[in-house]
Parts: sequence; C-alpha cells; structure tokens
Amino acid sequence: MTPEQIHLVKDSWEKVLPAQEDAAKIFYHRLFEKHPEVKHYFKGKIKQQGKKLITMMSTAVNNLDNLEVLIEPLKQSGKAHEGYNVKPEDYDKVGDALLWTLQQELGDDFTPETKKAWSETYTIVSSVMKDGARNMPAVKKRPTKDPGCSFCGRYRK
Repeated sequence: MTPEQIHLVKDSWEKVLPAQEDAAKIFYHRLFEKHPEVKHYFKGKIKQQGKKLITMMSTAVNNLDNLEVLIEPLKQSGKAHEGYNVKPEDYDKVGDALLWTLQQELGDDFTPETKKAWSETYTIVSSVMKDGARNMPAVKKRPTKDPGCSFCGRYRK
C-alpha cells in the first residue's frame, strides 16, 4: 500500500468510528441480506460480534504502516475461522459487505481512491487470513474461559 492509501483508509475510518455501532449493524444486515448462507457462522449476539468487528478493523487500520505486527494474529485468526468452516469464498462476501457499508457511512467521502485503498486493505487482511487457514497448524480447542481468536475474539466450538 502507498502512504496515500494508508492515509485515506485511516482518515476515512476515523469518520466511521463515531457511528461504529450503526456501521456494524448496517454491515451485518447487508452481509446477511446478500449472503444468508453465512449467517450460521455467527453465534451469539450480533451487537457483540459488531464490537469485535470494529475492534478488528481498528487494529488493522491502526497498523497499516507496520503490517508485520498484523501477520501472525491474522494468520491465527484465519486458522481459527477455518475451524468455524469458513470457506475462502466467504471472505469475498465479507469484503463486499464491508465496502458497501463504508460507502453508506462515508457518502461523498467514499471516493474512488478511498474505495481502492479500502479494497487493497481488505485484500491484504483476507489474503493473510486465508494463508493462515491453509498453512498454520491446527488450532487446539480453547478452554471455555479463553477470550477466543486473538484478532477478532471469536470463540471456537
């Protein structure tokens, strides 16, 4: 990513954060409306899942200029999501819902350049997660008091 793309993503994310709860609701509504087949992956309350989504995205956005710190947590998250039976093609569905949500939240500020920067960001995140799903050793079942995936907080079964 270019420094300009990183700036666009960080700047636009700061504009989304004040409405983060609404953004998360919009995201999941769009995801489930367009791709109802993925709804079974999401256990528990969507409001909690929305908080995890915002935390995950904030972590990624805040570290775009130091991607090395994201690699291991993203790979671990990808392996954990493989354990939930998430398929590689499901990442595209999430990416589509994310970009649509950002467009809704940012309005005219979601310029073609900003969209391209976010597409690049999501491509990096999802690619590393998919690589982790393919290449990392199996994730052991976590104790029930464990907070879950180190990146998104999701519990394993």
